[in-house]
Amino acid sequence: MSESTHTQDAQRQAKPVAPKVKELIAKTLSVTLATVDAEGTPNASYAPFVEIDNKFYILVSFMAKHTKNLSEGRKVSAMFIEDESATKQVYARERLTVEVSTSQIERDSAEWTNVVGQLKERHGKIVDVLNEMTDFILVALHPVKGAYVNGFGSAYFVDANLEIMEHRNDQNHQTK
Repeated sequence: MSESTHTQDAQRQAKPVAPKVKELIAKTLSVTLATVDAEGTPNASYAPFVEIDNKFYILVSFMAKHTKNLSEGRKVSAMFIEDESATKQVYARERLTVEVSTSQIERDSAEWTNVVGQLKERHGKIVDVLNEMTDFILVALHPVKGAYVNGFGSAYFVDANLEIMEHRNDQNHQTK
């Protein structure tokens, strides 16, 4: 049997690992962000977050390039990814990538107060310091759709509620 045939057989026999989307989010402290500016120039960054009612909230400064991109409602992709030190295979790190829409939360609103309190519980007293700085805004990331991967042959489409819609097995990897 050729190496190519062996690889294709292994791919067909690969069993998807049960999705654990919520567990990945719970053990991840920051979200990786991909934003674009008015000229379409991409920017990669990250921000600590808290999840409340299927939305992700981040407290970010206008001194950071991604904040302007987020505040102007441009396209955003958010990724939650397994820590490299915890992965068994770096090529198959568990990850959730989601297209999100954004909204800015009004300072001094009940929602602001609630979310900042939960950010403080999750990330510590530094949140009190950031909350006092006027260049910081609170942004909600609203999931639209995405993809969850938790191993080779184990990729899924997810909906706006981060629920698994279907297994992505429409094509196998190609070999020489």
